Amino acid sequence: MEITAEEIYETAMRQSAIDLGCGRRDFLRDENVIVPLRSSPEARKDRTFVCCLTSYGSNLVASVSEPCREPVADYIRCFPVAHCFETPNLYILDDALREKGMRVCFMAEYFLPEPGRLKALDCPYPMRLMAPDDFAPLYTGAWGNALSEKRKELDVLGVGAYNGGELVGLAACSADCESMWQIGVDVLPGFRRQGIASALTSCLALAILQKGKVPFYCAAWSNLGSVRNAIRSGFRPAWIELQANTAAFVDGLNGAGG
Repeated sequence: MEITAEEIYETAMRQSAIDLGCGRRDFLRDENVIVPLRSSPEARKDRTFVCCLTSYGSNLVASVSEPCREPVADYIRCFPVAHCFETPNLYILDDALREKGMRVCFMAEYFLPEPGRLKALDCPYPMRLMAPDDFAPLYTGAWGNALSEKRKELDVLGVGAYNGGELVGLAACSADCESMWQIGVDVLPGFRRQGIASALTSCLALAILQKGKVPFYCAAWSNLGSVRNAIRSGFRPAWIELQANTAAFVDGLNGAGG
């Protein structure tokens, strides 16, 4: 039996509840919810934060370490949910967290497949399924979105597009948790704007569903190319996240201190 949109969203909300340490129904409440940050072996493997704000549209759920509970509580009481995820309001949160040695870090929109729209798309180049053994020589800068060199053991399935013997596009997924696999995609510069990314993404999403897992896709607000690819591939926006981390962690990402 084919999976429904409701079942896909249910899976995602259950996983978000595990990731944040809250209840699934907390995402459907009218009021915002704050819960203490706690770790779980079943949480997504890409998670590292001292505070995470998540919304599926109805409200905001904040998972917080104790030092940032008060500033986050004050912040989410002041603004509507959507405004909590955007500037200039975010400066208020960042200033408050900075006093605790923390900073706003990652912000992203997450997409889930829409069963009625997800279908195999045509690709101008032959495609083939790829297994982890095929990824071994591909942990280079060219495929940094599709594959993760730091978490190779999670890269479980891929689809490649080939021009002769040359790999020109790759969508691959990481098994970030038991029920959901995250898709990333790369296309070589000379082969972009030909529909390769959406063909690879849709093909991989269908293959993931066939394995009984829910595919999901993450994009930064500013990455319009990635957002458009998600939509063309049969995905639609599902939830948003904002993560804060230590100031040292953020400085490290920005190359501060050498």
